[in-house]
Amino acid sequence: MEAIYILYISIEGNTQSFLDRLCRYSDQQNAINPDMPLVKLHEITEQTDFKDEQDEFFVFVPTYLDGGNGIDSGVKELMTNPLGEYIAFHNNARLCCGIIGSGNLNFNEQYCLTARRYSKNFNAPVIDDYELRGTSSDIERIYNNMANIIK
Repeated sequence: MEAIYILYISIEGNTQSFLDRLCRYSDQQNAINPDMPLVKLHEITEQTDFKDEQDEFFVFVPTYLDGGNGIDSGVKELMTNPLGEYIAFHNNARLCCGIIGSGNLNFNEQYCLTARRYSKNFNAPVIDDYELRGTSSDIERIYNNMANIIK
């Protein structure tokens, strides 16, 4: 089975923490069953050179907004723009298999709003979400969701 390839941005370390644990989980699953895919990560930052992606990928994106409520009074993305620009580069968006959003449930309708906006902009489904650093059950569920999509 091919690898689960992930593009992501991590602003405060929550996404990085989640993905580090996801990688450990995929290593464990692959050790038990070599047919289970490993996770391959590509962090996007402001310093990342844009390139044409060759493999299908998933996107992990947190939500950071500045101004507006994201629903009826507008929204301004904050800090995650390099990832969106990378996906929009040339034809990269056509290889996006799905988007996984994270956020804080205390923000109600704004929870995972960036993932929903990416879904619309890049014509890719939001396949899952988790809060803040996620839980062990989030890791297991999201890994299995991605593995089932790439089968």
